[in-house]
Amino acid sequence: MEKEKAPLRVGLMGFGQIGRMIYQIAAENSDAEIVAIADIGEPHILTYLLKSESDTPEAFTLDGNYLVGPTGRARMLQTDAPNEVPWDAFGVDLVIEATGKFRTSHDLEQHLEAGSPRVLLRTLPVDRIDRILVPGVNEASAQASDRIISAGSATFSAAALMLKTISDAAPIECASITSIHSYSSDQPVQDYAGSDYRRSRSAAENIIPNTHEAGLWLPWLLPQLEGRVTTSALNVPIQRGSLLDLSIAFKDPGMTVERVNDCIRSVAKAQPSLIKVSEDPIVSSDVIGQSCTLLFDAPGTIKAGQRIVKLLAWYENLGHAARLLDVAKLYAQLGRSPS
Repeated sequence: MEKEKAPLRVGLMGFGQIGRMIYQIAAENSDAEIVAIADIGEPHILTYLLKSESDTPEAFTLDGNYLVGPTGRARMLQTDAPNEVPWDAFGVDLVIEATGKFRTSHDLEQHLEAGSPRVLLRTLPVDRIDRILVPGVNEASAQASDRIISAGSATFSAAALMLKTISDAAPIECASITSIHSYSSDQPVQDYAGSDYRRSRSAAENIIPNTHEAGLWLPWLLPQLEGRVTTSALNVPIQRGSLLDLSIAFKDPGMTVERVNDCIRSVAKAQPSLIKVSEDPIVSSDVIGQSCTLLFDAPGTIKAGQRIVKLLAWYENLGHAARLLDVAKLYAQLGRSPS
């Protein structure tokens, strides 16, 4: 009889919204177990937040320093310093860095020095790391020797997957992408002086123009589009549900609305966990609870002039949390990296 494979042992640094989503997804499956959680928040408050967001709050309890869920017990540690958690003592296969604070290779290396074989960043890095990996785009490039990996961000992953899907069907001359993004936890809900003028204004009351780093890293995954893509962002006063507004200039003037939509429908049929297609006129709240990378808005596709096609794609953090675990499991199949 074949021996049952042990679940992937994951350490989680950061128990904010995405961290709690990762935990809940893992709690519903047997192939990954969160064995340790590090966050500066009080464990009983973090447990309260987890239960308030869950459809089955009774499934989670705090037992001393352990968060107990349907598939195991996770040790709670009140810190967010990468060098303060002895990951090797918990026997982790990988740490997911979900705070969003530690994005340099130097900071991420501290997880390795603390005993984790690998670290997976839940957002984009600020300097070079071993690999940025987005399911549906470049997962075949993963190497067992990769130790510091990023799964991009929810916005980056949705944009990369859209561009890969479309550019595989027809050559792209250039593209402009605007992320219309729900406000994030680092924005004030009242005007409050910060390091940036616009982001010092109330996220609950304003549409706030912002920048996005996707354009910097997209050529690393899609080198054929280097110098051809510009990105920007608008933070809007909603809590969940975001939208990509893409304007793509094709080299082929014969690209029609139906050709573009059929291309995306075809890929969605082949990869339903990554792309779903809505044929209905949806709005932002309709993407909440979707675990795909993007929800393509087929009725939103329009053509402008001879070569420009405008597309809409919805996404939310739950999809990104699911992809983070997908990437973690992919590396588990490759085995531990060499010391």
